[in-house]
Amino acid sequence: MDYISDKCKTVDASGIRSIWALAESMTDPVNFTIGAPDFGPSAEVRQAAIDAIQNGYNSYTQSGGLDELKRAIASQFQAEFGWPQSHVLISAGLSGALLLAFMSTLNDGDEVLIPDPYFLMYPQHVRYLGGRCVFIDTYPDFHLDPVRLRSAITERSKILVLNSPANPTGMMNSDEQLQEIAETAREHQLLVISDEIYREFSYDSVPVSIARYYENTLVMRGFSKSYGVPGWRLGYVAATDSLAELIDRMTTLQQYSFVCAPHPFQRAAIKAMESDMSREIARYKIKRDMIYEGLKDHFTMVKPEGAFYAFIEAPGGDATAFVKEAIAKHDVLTIPGSVFSQQDTHFRLSFATNEEQIEKGIRRLSRLAQAYMKKP
Repeated sequence: MDYISDKCKTVDASGIRSIWALAESMTDPVNFTIGAPDFGPSAEVRQAAIDAIQNGYNSYTQSGGLDELKRAIASQFQAEFGWPQSHVLISAGLSGALLLAFMSTLNDGDEVLIPDPYFLMYPQHVRYLGGRCVFIDTYPDFHLDPVRLRSAITERSKILVLNSPANPTGMMNSDEQLQEIAETAREHQLLVISDEIYREFSYDSVPVSIARYYENTLVMRGFSKSYGVPGWRLGYVAATDSLAELIDRMTTLQQYSFVCAPHPFQRAAIKAMESDMSREIARYKIKRDMIYEGLKDHFTMVKPEGAFYAFIEAPGGDATAFVKEAIAKHDVLTIPGSVFSQQDTHFRLSFATNEEQIEKGIRRLSRLAQAYMKKP
């Protein structure tokens, strides 16, 4: 008897986790794989979590989350977008919000428009739930071309997923691009899921959300990256009145799945929202510059505008082969582009590590690139 469902067999194990695990058996690895910040929460935020636990806030909350935290988030959106009212759901990480959104919206055969490269969870969720992925090529600069978007839309198109700043490319949508994309979304009545988990990691310009221009947008943000608490599993999704019912449906599904986000960490998140993270973001801009200046003369690459990733063209055009050689001969762990794309020409590098490791990795990758140049 085969107890595994056909749907479950369509889900691939994460290529990131398998490569990350290799670091444990290596003597001097440079690990550019996992996208988790190398800083933690402030002492005040840690103490808020400790106090919440010690004061007995260890029970369930309402499935939608703590009212106090939801009010703080709604106030943030009112200031940013002028929304008079926000409908907010506190989720078990932004990943939980994504799953709930797809569960609440997809029927068999519905098409989801996904710019390529993409965060690896998007197609896994869509396919598992019976949807169809329509990938929109954004190579070589990784910005979504509104013309390419329009040409990908069919009568089955239902959702457009945006991720800015983006994983794995570090690219950001400009204000002008978002206005064009919003016009197209409105014309075709698309639901937009805007994944903004890396919003604070914006280095050269102020980040803009499509929610400024399009009302049928689910805005998804979280605490994992910005405040250095990925293990707390705390995200949120917000929308205007036009999507109030969808937020309600997602909340109902959370009752029967995640139940609620962790109670003590929700209380600590209220304190986290008061934190000034500008010093940490400034450090990450320096790291971005180190990576770009250190590798641009040896690799073809686009300078990341945000997040903490670079998506770099692999010498020889075969990213999987390049990554294998980087691991086997130079003890540098990166991720082949096929994990994030329908193509395998680039590799993803996460610079969410310390400066010493970045410098060491730059030297090793540069030597490997030079060796490729000498190959016949």
